[in-house]
Amino acid sequence: MRVVLSVSGGSGASSDLRRWLTRDPQLRGRVGREAAAEPAAGTMGAMAELLPVLLAPGGLTAALAAAVVAWFQNRRGNQTVTITRPDGTQVTVTSERVRGLTAEGAGDLAQRVAEALQQSPPTTGPEPAPARDQQRNRG
Repeated sequence: MRVVLSVSGGSGASSDLRRWLTRDPQLRGRVGREAAAEPAAGTMGAMAELLPVLLAPGGLTAALAAAVVAWFQNRRGNQTVTITRPDGTQVTVTSERVRGLTAEGAGDLAQRVAEALQQSPPTTGPEPAPARDQQRNRG
């Protein structure tokens, strides 16, 4: 699964997160870099850089979530990381009050992020009709 991370909240934050993620042995070689698209007219702007990450089945989603939470804990100020799944679902995590989290709190937050990334996308379309009894009464 390919997810894309975008970072807001300070100059160089995206590059810093990329360096942080590439130091993780499980994520090394799976983190890329691409320029963000130009912002639409009338918007406040876009991130300078997007970080595509290739996640294989297994523990890599948890490794990414834990690395993002640990990165937050080592930063000052407020940052926001938005992780976009292939289906367009976005998981947004902000750094407010993350720096002072206990190890247990950081683990819980990382687990919640990983679970959000692994959730199946909501289904769209009409609900299937209930099955009807097709047996006919023959007399």
